[in-house]
Amino acid sequence: MQRIVTNLFGAWFQIGRQFPASALDAIAKTVAAGEGTHRGELRVVIESRLPVSAVASGVTARHRAAMLFSHLRVWDTEDNSGVLLYVLLAEHRIEIVADRGISRVVAPAEWDAITAHMRDEFANGHYREAVRTGVAEAGALLTRHFPSDGKPRENQLPDRPLVL
Repeated sequence: MQRIVTNLFGAWFQIGRQFPASALDAIAKTVAAGEGTHRGELRVVIESRLPVSAVASGVTARHRAAMLFSHLRVWDTEDNSGVLLYVLLAEHRIEIVADRGISRVVAPAEWDAITAHMRDEFANGHYREAVRTGVAEAGALLTRHFPSDGKPRENQLPDRPLVL
């Protein structure tokens, strides 16, 4: 029980320490810069831990990411181009969920490479850098597979990370 309490407290503490407002602003700027080069919409969610009710129900990080993808309406973009980058600190998990428009052109292995780079950064204690790396690499991937058509676009999802 002590390990669980320590792990949960540690995750909560990491959110505030590693992701202050300035870090969230920097991540938002990276999201916005990337969205200027592609037709995708990227949403970042950083969660300290799963809700107790989710843990009791057997919810996994992947399932939680899919739930948030739906709840936050990441799927509801004009080109079916939403991508959720989900970080669950307590379990050291990173999940990327892409809408069907993106999934048609981006292979799962390409998303896996991004999560691997992020895990490496997290393992070295570089939390902010890990998220910015993930955002930048996802943006580059979307630029390659889903490039901008040069037309001005409405920002359909918030650029600032959601912290839960």
